Amino acid sequence: MSENKNIVRHIGNVSIGTTISRIFGYVRDMLVAYLFGAGLVADAFYAAFRIPNLIRRMLGEGSFSVAFIPVFSEYLHTKTKDETQKLINIVFTALFSVTTIITILGVFFAPQLVKLIAWGFTSDPEKLQLTIELTRLMFPFLIFICLASILLALLNTLHSFFIPAIAPAGLSVSEIIYVLAISPILAPDNKIKGLAISVIFGAVLHFIYQYPYLKQLGWNLKFNFNFNHPGLKKIVFLMIPSVIGISVDQINTFVDTICASFLGNGSITALYYSNRLMQLPLAIFGLALATVSLPLMSKSVAQKNIKDMKETLNISIRFSIVLLTPAMVALVVLGLPMIQVLFQRGKFDSIASLLTNKALLYYSLGLPAFAISKILANTFFSFQNTKTPVKIAFVVMFIHVLLCIILMKPLGVGGLALATAICAYINALMLLYKLRIKIGQIGIYKILNSTLKTVIASVIMGIICYLIVQLKISIFISLTLAIIIGLIVFIAVSKLLKSPEIEQLLSVFLKKYYAKNS
Repeated sequence: MSENKNIVRHIGNVSIGTTISRIFGYVRDMLVAYLFGAGLVADAFYAAFRIPNLIRRMLGEGSFSVAFIPVFSEYLHTKTKDETQKLINIVFTALFSVTTIITILGVFFAPQLVKLIAWGFTSDPEKLQLTIELTRLMFPFLIFICLASILLALLNTLHSFFIPAIAPAGLSVSEIIYVLAISPILAPDNKIKGLAISVIFGAVLHFIYQYPYLKQLGWNLKFNFNFNHPGLKKIVFLMIPSVIGISVDQINTFVDTICASFLGNGSITALYYSNRLMQLPLAIFGLALATVSLPLMSKSVAQKNIKDMKETLNISIRFSIVLLTPAMVALVVLGLPMIQVLFQRGKFDSIASLLTNKALLYYSLGLPAFAISKILANTFFSFQNTKTPVKIAFVVMFIHVLLCIILMKPLGVGGLALATAICAYINALMLLYKLRIKIGQIGIYKILNSTLKTVIASVIMGIICYLIVQLKISIFISLTLAIIIGLIVFIAVSKLLKSPEIEQLLSVFLKKYYAKNS
């Protein structure tokens, strides 16, 4: 039970930090949507941003974190502090060097990269050229955001979860300041280019916000060019396959972008905003669980305590289901009014809202599977095994491409989102099958019991939410009432069904509340 409470407490810290960060993110998205809408310029910006951001997922929070955290955890618990600090410095130097080289190459080969990721833009020279220019402007973002990922991995392994979770707000703050204070004085043709430059400053803020907290814990970053270090070699060895394994959802997004570039103006932007909405509960709950589980499971494996590792895995899966199933139902029922309240203003019209909701509906269906896939992959990574997830990722990628081709014609952007959701479940089931072979029983009865109770409570909640948004009152008021009453209904039904996860969440929350007010 104490392990449960520790995990729930850590999840709470990540969730609070992520929520604050995401609030800034949605303010940013509302301002950007108001200024640029969902047309040619916005499509060019988001297509250009996808390129360095995809590489960031592979070299930053993605494959780097899952390769670095288990090795750093091993050094932290079995080596001296000087040896561990040396590893940190070498990894920092190596990542800085690699991202700098990739940035230079990216700027030089931007035309080729854009034609690859947004093939459909080749029929519109103006759109293609703007995307190339924005790609070149934003590529330095890669350097600073990947260096920030080192700080994230270090702080998480040291059980400091709140600061890394709130740090991404730096990107939003930079763009908000730009849209409100700088863009009004720029010529119309330069506004989108200014937004691209603000992305770089946001990555710098992301890095410099975290660094003082690392120093407070007694660690720092210095250059050390000893690239022959055995710890670095191990990390690189683990990273090579995990570039695909941990980033399968990003690679699927890459395929979605290529397909969406053939579906007309607004399609890429609709995918972006729908994915952003879907990512809110996924980041607050699902990725919070994945963030907490990796260092905890890595520590257990380093100490050869497989029983604790299995317990952490079981708890993480159960809480993913309990937290993300109601979120999935809420997005399906409340997706359109959410989009209208958040984005429908200025150049973002009702047609853009309907297109975005079409993608959101299908993306949302995969919410629990997105989180569970990441947690299951983390289990393999805690054993420093990145080969199994990458083999599965290859299979899933081929299935995803096939499904995109099949579904994009009848369902448009919704088909691309549905292909991604289906593949998330396939990925999770294949990982679970392989993990059962590797470590044996993981407590599947507890997981199924939690799932049944959660599904019942979520369906009842969804019906109530649907009835509320049908009321002929202000859309903002009905949406607010639906969210609040829906949450109360879900908790009440879960308590009636005696859901242990809800009891633990309420226990930790109430303990924190009374501690602050005593």
